[in-house]
Amino acid sequence: MHGPTRTTAVESPRSLVAGIGFRHATAADEILALVADALRQADMPGAQLAALATAADRAGDRAIVEAAESLGVPLVAIGVEALRDAGRRVVTRSVRIEALRGVGSLAEAAALAAAGPDGRLVLPRIASAGATCALAASGDALSS
Repeated sequence: MHGPTRTTAVESPRSLVAGIGFRHATAADEILALVADALRQADMPGAQLAALATAADRAGDRAIVEAAESLGVPLVAIGVEALRDAGRRVVTRSVRIEALRGVGSLAEAAALAAAGPDGRLVLPRIASAGATCALAASGDALSS
């Protein structure tokens, strides 16, 4: 008799993308804590991320660069058009972000854009005081 078979929600451990929205004063530690919280809430505390993703105009900010470096993942800069395309698939709507960015949730749109056209939200946007985070997985990771 064999031992129990373990299955995970995401077959490829490097297929998750964390989309991040954040205010200018947000520190890398807050982003890192929020990503860890998102992984816990998605019941994937040990999952490894493939990347962090954010709006291209914020991708050079120190906090997000430091967070990506600390996690050992690339930082994907998502352009305006890609955010808006992915924004059609977001489930959260922030009036403020929609007015500023043209998408209901920057975090969700960034995660979905980076995960690709077949990507799906694993965890809708969660928030801390200065940041938001959503998790998306590529279509390949979702097939069983």
